[in-house]
Amino acid sequence: MSLEDYRSDAAQTDGARVSTILPRIDEPMDDATWKRIRENAETASDFLKAISHEGRLMILCALANGEKSVTEIEAMLATRQAAVSQQLSRLRLEGLVTARRDGKQIYYRLTDDRARMIIERVYELFCT
Repeated sequence: MSLEDYRSDAAQTDGARVSTILPRIDEPMDDATWKRIRENAETASDFLKAISHEGRLMILCALANGEKSVTEIEAMLATRQAAVSQQLSRLRLEGLVTARRDGKQIYYRLTDDRARMIIERVYELFCT
């Protein structure tokens, strides 16, 4: 049985039907499905750790609107170049951003659309 087979079209909550894409973990699942859920949870955990820093969140927020130079990111964060470089390095290591050089300037952009999607949701939940 696949993970999709275990997902509920609608969950019953306080008498109201609530749509969900979450798996029904209160029902039995085969070992392969549980293994896939655990592997996906590990991937999600690594992703969330990579973005769980105020500076990295701010960088991702800036890059969600398009490519920015390191100088632009420094000015936006009002932070030293060394601190910005450290956070960009972590984001690059995690595969969330990529860099390109144009003369002496280095520009960064998002490489993982999940980062943009999460930043948009975080902004919606905490900044509006």
